[in-house]
Amino acid sequence: MKSAVETLNPTRVRLTVEVPFEELKDSLDAAYKKINQQVTVKGFRKGKIPARVIDQRFGRGAVLEEAVNDALPKFYTDAVNEAELNPLGQPEVDITELKDGETLNFTAEVDVRPTVEIPDYSGIEVEVDAVEVTDEDVEKSVEQLRERFASTSPVERAAEDGDVVTIDLQAKVDGEVLEDGVADGVSYTIGSGELLDGIDEAVKGLEAGGEATFTSELKGGSAAGKEAEVTVKVTQVAKRELPELDDDFAQLASEFDTLEELRADSRKRLANMKQYDQATQAQERVLDKLLELVEVPVPEKLLEDEINTRKHNLEHHQLGQMGLDLEKYLEIQGKTAEEFETETREAAVKGIKTQFVLDELVKQEKLNVSQEELTEHLMRRAASSGMSPDQFAQAVVEQGQVPLLVGEVARGKALAVVVEKATVKDTNGEIVDLDDEEETEAAEAAAESTESGDEKADDKADDKAEEKTEG
Repeated sequence: MKSAVETLNPTRVRLTVEVPFEELKDSLDAAYKKINQQVTVKGFRKGKIPARVIDQRFGRGAVLEEAVNDALPKFYTDAVNEAELNPLGQPEVDITELKDGETLNFTAEVDVRPTVEIPDYSGIEVEVDAVEVTDEDVEKSVEQLRERFASTSPVERAAEDGDVVTIDLQAKVDGEVLEDGVADGVSYTIGSGELLDGIDEAVKGLEAGGEATFTSELKGGSAAGKEAEVTVKVTQVAKRELPELDDDFAQLASEFDTLEELRADSRKRLANMKQYDQATQAQERVLDKLLELVEVPVPEKLLEDEINTRKHNLEHHQLGQMGLDLEKYLEIQGKTAEEFETETREAAVKGIKTQFVLDELVKQEKLNVSQEELTEHLMRRAASSGMSPDQFAQAVVEQGQVPLLVGEVARGKALAVVVEKATVKDTNGEIVDLDDEEETEAAEAAAESTESGDEKADDKADDKAEEKTEG
């Protein structure tokens, strides 16, 4: 087999491959064997039909087609390896010549990873928010904890803001009660915004036994997005009572003996959260600066696939779980379809560039991923997915996603290397010394958040070659 590579542009090449006919022998033998098992010829036992009879009855062309279909993926892969290419996505294969007994010639056009030159990045400087925890922040945190320990007691009066009402609901669309539009004994805090639009106005002023009807757009269920006539009946009104802010409350709500100890712990936890946020902000801003330094051509086909993947995930997974469609989502976000398209394209471009640049840094810095690092990353991913580590690990293995996780960790380490050499100052002008553990976690999160579909495309690189030869 002979092959040559022609560079069409920085992200696309054309392979020209010439295969001597004798190299098709194994595939021809396999083709005759496969056809033998599929057809019946009178006078011959199944599987024992001579090759010349198959040629006469079904045509030599059918055998050649089967053989070439079998052989193309291997010859394509050999040509890719010989040229040391990093293909992206599926090749476009065209058989240019097929002469029985002589030669098989074909071309394969495919997107490839561009060559990325990483310049000196030691001079990167970024500014991040200072870590400042105010007394107001602490009091807000303590107040949220206090809300969690609120108690309720029934009252015989009209419902007011902040009261907890027990209600029965019935929703009708076009005059018909929905099968999933009836709910009894629902507990609702007036003003929380956790149910339907308009329900606060409907129940305020009602006493136990009171009833009201209002119109609202349903947020979920079989009639999500439709206008419904909702009848609400109040069966109980209860007043929320907050515990006193004192040492007794501290002992009730925490492991601390005094309110001051509880406040001190809240201050410490808020500081830790803001330090992590600061580290994440540093990673993201350093990454943006790094991408500005590097010229990265983006394969158009890969970009379109990435845009489509992001749209699909948003519409069919994230929004579907919330009972929203894209139109309603854009309305809530206050965005036009054009703005959404632009933002999605920009995010896709950044994701692809990030992966190319960080992967090059992994090679340049000779970074490896240890089993311990992979396990820690898996534990974090499992926690964020709501699955147990064992369940998440099993799903990763079954779906063949271990290399994807290894890539995430490696790219996180690459970004951490860049951040370590960057100058990070806060808004007070102070140099920020990021904690190593926070830096690593934040770097992995930053690299992961812009992840592209590139690796998934790599897994499909040979698919097109397997299909091509018909016609």
